Amino acid sequence: MAFLELNGVSAFYGKAQALHDVNISVEAGEIVAIVGANGAGKSTLLDSIMGLTKSTGEILIENKSIAGLSCASIVGNGVGYAPERFNLFPYMSVQDNLLVGAYTAREDVKKNLHIVHNLFPRLKERSQQETSTQSGGERQMVSLGRALMSSPRLLLVDEPTIGLAPKVCTEIAQALRRMRDDLGATVLITEQNANFAMTLAQRLYVLESGSVRAQGTVDELRDDSRLTDAYFGH
Repeated sequence: MAFLELNGVSAFYGKAQALHDVNISVEAGEIVAIVGANGAGKSTLLDSIMGLTKSTGEILIENKSIAGLSCASIVGNGVGYAPERFNLFPYMSVQDNLLVGAYTAREDVKKNLHIVHNLFPRLKERSQQETSTQSGGERQMVSLGRALMSSPRLLLVDEPTIGLAPKVCTEIAQALRRMRDDLGATVLITEQNANFAMTLAQRLYVLESGSVRAQGTVDELRDDSRLTDAYFGH
């Protein structure tokens, strides 16, 4: 039984269809990446899991449907979300941004703050700094930390490397591996950077125009023409 399963999921913005019968499964303890060019539907897929877009089909966590639940209920069911471009409160401190993520796990605030500071010591050093004054890499750390404050079993991460320097991307990859290895989290990321995804994830799904074009292990897809087709066209 997969930890996360999407069966025939389609998503819509008004009359426009953004996802077409998407089927995805993620096993407990895996890091899985959804790769594709800008506009492929990657963010929409994560938003659909979080109940933020109108969608049809089955979305299951441990064989329990979360379709139709509110975003807050989905977070309460153990799903943390670090959205693209962070969506932080720019004029609040690092500490206060992190605490916003704890609203469904208030009894775990002290423990989760320790976990976040252990993963990202820089955030402890700069706990009173406004996030508007931070670098892109630091804001990504706050976004990931905020998601961890909800005590997630499943972590959704949208475009974690967008706009970041290679050195910072390496730090983010190390942190995501520790979330899986040390915290037991299951991780689903979306990425335009296929090379980053292939160094981090165990399995990939290639998304193109809202449909899954290919799937498999990194070794299976490394030389698969469908991966390059999804980025550069047929």
